[in-house]
Amino acid sequence: MSARPVSQPVAPRRGYSFEAAAAAQMERIVADLGRMYQERNEALQEVTRAHHEALLHLSLASDFRDDDTGVHIVRIGYLAEALALMLGEDDKFATMMRKAAPMHDVGKIGIPDEVLKKPGPLTPAEREIMNRHASIGAEILGRSRVALFQLAAEVARTHHERYNGSGYPAGLRGEDIPLSGRIVAVVDYFDALTMRRCYRPAFSDERALEMLTEQRGAMFDPRIVDVFLENAAELIELRDRVNRTQPGFAELVGA
Repeated sequence: MSARPVSQPVAPRRGYSFEAAAAAQMERIVADLGRMYQERNEALQEVTRAHHEALLHLSLASDFRDDDTGVHIVRIGYLAEALALMLGEDDKFATMMRKAAPMHDVGKIGIPDEVLKKPGPLTPAEREIMNRHASIGAEILGRSRVALFQLAAEVARTHHERYNGSGYPAGLRGEDIPLSGRIVAVVDYFDALTMRRCYRPAFSDERALEMLTEQRGAMFDPRIVDVFLENAAELIELRDRVNRTQPGFAELVGA
């Protein structure tokens, strides 16, 4: 049997450059990877937006059970953002607060109506049930690894902690309470006082500010209370503007 001829390497075309060809191929790979990365990010952003919208609707369902207007959660978002900026926080954190703060009471979805809507004081057993909403909300929100929902879980878990350590669920004190929880505690308190509830009429803005001042250093971080009081006129105007314009979730969660 005759030996098979050995294949000879094909000579490159005149002017052909292996280096140039390799560089061109690398550019195509990089471009493809960049396009894949962009498409992946866009898909993740879309999933995050859908997740966020679903959680906001769940929060709205919770809020409707305790507030027949449902605007409270929207106001909390804008007030938390504004107060964060007034405290000197950067735009990124403030924007995250606007998006996360409205989910602070999502855990109320797990509280029975006979407790949530009870006119008059709660019994100790009912209060214990009501207080579970902070942990329930944190559990719902904390299942996601997305930074926004982790912040929302932090807010849900800590916005009922008190500066003097008397809050729940963990009895945190002072700056052991995350800043996000300390901010939402203040804006939620003021906004809730000025709302009509099933068990009491709304307080005036003036009385609500007095009550906020009385809790400075007890329920609330003194610095955050001071900044709120210094900017009360602007924050109240923001609240009233939200009431007038009724922004929806698209505006609330926008860039």
